[in-house]
Amino acid sequence: MAGELVLLVDDEVNIVDLARLYLERDGYRIEAAYNGVDAINAVHELDPALVVLDIMLPELDGFEVCRRVRAESDVPIIMLTARDEDIDKIVGLELGADDYLTKPFNPRELVARVKAILRRSERKAETSGASIHLGDVTIDPAGRELTVAGEKVDLRTKEFDLLLALAEHKGAVLSREQLLNLAWGYDFYGQTRTVDVHVAHLRKRLQQSASVRIETVTGIGYKLVT
Repeated sequence: MAGELVLLVDDEVNIVDLARLYLERDGYRIEAAYNGVDAINAVHELDPALVVLDIMLPELDGFEVCRRVRAESDVPIIMLTARDEDIDKIVGLELGADDYLTKPFNPRELVARVKAILRRSERKAETSGASIHLGDVTIDPAGRELTVAGEKVDLRTKEFDLLLALAEHKGAVLSREQLLNLAWGYDFYGQTRTVDVHVAHLRKRLQQSASVRIETVTGIGYKLVT
């Protein structure tokens, strides 16, 4: 949603300036931080709608910034990595990042990701509806709470969105691309590893359930079954 504040965190001034140019052109307000410590302070002081966070930062790296921010906030985070390696992306996702881009990136793609994530966040904030009961599992969309075998289970933002998408299509096989569109709010650009990472997390959260599981359908995607 145009007009919202995006915090850009990168020690490369040219990267910040390029991202600023394209995001401001779409109506976003921009603030910048150039090291990890300033990034954490900026999140506290500015309460941005979204953070674009580079991994390689002075003082505190992006992974540590993400970990500290996620411990106290659900602000969406897009991580930037200079290496096209799965390990960087997986670590970022496991720390709670919502998405990632590999440098050098197309600034138009960054704008598209920001728009999609904020659009999804806006819909999420407006979510209401009856709880979904699946055996010993209860999913409360309005309260964004999961209960498994009578115990409340904490989920990260995207874990909940992904579980809700699977539950709303219970028994149906959904491709990774469909799940990205349902849970992240956009068509991914060829990278679907993020779904696998989040499904692995969800399976751990659901392991105490005697009635609900997420099945892998080889070559297609996943489905939630009871």
